[in-house]
Amino acid sequence: MKRKPGKRRGGEQGKRAGRREEVAAHDAPIARGARLKRKDYEKELAKLHVELVKLQRWVQASGAKVCILFEGRDGAGKGGTIKAITERVSPRVFRVIALPAPTEREKSQMYVQRYLPHLPAAGEIVIFDRSWHNRAGVERVMGFCTEEQAKKFLNAAPLVEQAIVESGVILLKYWLEVTPEEQTRRLKDRIDDGRKLWKLTGMDLKSYSRWFDYSRARDEMFAATDTGFAP
Repeated sequence: MKRKPGKRRGGEQGKRAGRREEVAAHDAPIARGARLKRKDYEKELAKLHVELVKLQRWVQASGAKVCILFEGRDGAGKGGTIKAITERVSPRVFRVIALPAPTEREKSQMYVQRYLPHLPAAGEIVIFDRSWHNRAGVERVMGFCTEEQAKKFLNAAPLVEQAIVESGVILLKYWLEVTPEEQTRRLKDRIDDGRKLWKLTGMDLKSYSRWFDYSRARDEMFAATDTGFAP
């Protein structure tokens, strides 16, 4: 697990800082670069599930509000990671938000507006499978927004996240990375395995050829949104 530089800040719940963490999807849970046997993986995952249940109980008892953002390249494992996190906890506490493409009405709104109603209330953990950071990544690279819109978002995002953190939300931001070789293997697996075809979209194939565009967009997003209150 690769951690982007940043410190966890203590203090009152309303002052808790977010944290962005970059996670290499092919890293093993214990030793980076080592591949666990399935039996060992299940054993370690069971331990982590216990910790997640403890987290759930703490969030309910304390009234904490936790928001987790997952971003990353196509095929980096966002869906699998979120599934592993949520499979042993209550869906009434852990909510997963994966918004579809915006409607015409939503396109006319302030960009982050459609995300705000899904932010957590007391005793909730909300996980975004892609978030407002989509504008700095997928939308920018694939031409779904103008360069001017992307730049305005990068300027505004820290202000939005500061407001979220100051409202008492614990904001955690994760980026899942994958190597070009592993991305190729996973996309090919989706094509060859009929059970996974639902994961494959035309945009996946188009974005596959834009590796370096995504890298540049990712780096600029990190530079703009890595703040003291929400690293």
